[in-house]
Amino acid sequence: LGKNVSVIFKVYCLTVMTLVAATYTVALRYTRTISTEELYFSTTAVCIAEVIKLVLSLGMLTKETASLIKLKATLQEHIFCSPKELLKLSVPSVVYAVQNNMAFIALSNLDVAVYQVTYQLKIPCTALCTVLMLNRSLNRLQWFSVFMLCGGVTLVQWKPAEATKVQIEQNPVIGFIAIAVAVLCSGFAGVYFEKVLKSSETSLWVRNIQMYLSGIVITLIGVYMTDGERVMEKGFFFGYTPWVFFVVFLASVGGLYTSVVVKYTDNIMKGFSAAAAIVLSMVASVILFGLQITMTFASGAFFVCISIYLYGLPKQDTSRLTWKDTNLEDKQKLISV
Repeated sequence: LGKNVSVIFKVYCLTVMTLVAATYTVALRYTRTISTEELYFSTTAVCIAEVIKLVLSLGMLTKETASLIKLKATLQEHIFCSPKELLKLSVPSVVYAVQNNMAFIALSNLDVAVYQVTYQLKIPCTALCTVLMLNRSLNRLQWFSVFMLCGGVTLVQWKPAEATKVQIEQNPVIGFIAIAVAVLCSGFAGVYFEKVLKSSETSLWVRNIQMYLSGIVITLIGVYMTDGERVMEKGFFFGYTPWVFFVVFLASVGGLYTSVVVKYTDNIMKGFSAAAAIVLSMVASVILFGLQITMTFASGAFFVCISIYLYGLPKQDTSRLTWKDTNLEDKQKLISV
């Protein structure tokens, strides 16, 4: 099916994913820095996003099964009668919960453009996890692109661009540590989830539902442990504005939409999408936050965009797997989520 979809549909998917990625980071940055009063709890936002993802995945599974009887049977088999599978999917749930919370901390302390570029370190992290966990190999061009990306991110962080319209105190060191943790989580969870997907013929949406059920429980525990007393005092939705709900919605849709893009497009197009999101974020940062672009920052962003493109070039002989299956498009599914 992936090979038969039209170019227009592919471009549409990529355009939406790019806009969602860029808009999410800009909107999240706005909600975390524009006002110091009545700041919402990021842990509750992560929890609500998990609930929305679960609802959306249930909707997609309903469409896939095309019958309420089949839907009930599928849920009975894979959800209610499979505690081991739920436990298995709780691993990426924990890791993704940490990653999502780290994104809030990072964007409270780093500008959108700096965040977008630095977050591309997930590429070498994912590559390393892929080599270690899935017994794959990368070619020389891919390794070169990985090192180029690291160099580009170093330039961006070397002399950070300065934002002038932020009303709260920021700590770039905390921001960078948070994004480093998020990058590690992204790489490990993405590859782990892919390995689970490849170990059986279970539907992607069933796997999503298993993961999001665990995610809701885990994020609720996170709310209780981190902000429990304040949530009880001020309420679960304290500080929520239409912008905050918008951010939560984008976080939910973005995760699911990425899987659609990975399924129907290739690495090169995904690379262009990531690069475009970086450029859009830089433009938005200049307009909304008064970002001052330095030469080192611009050079670093350029190197990151080039490295993303090089990493995604066709690699017929670079993914040697332990099982007999040559469908590379399926093998890359959800690595970048």
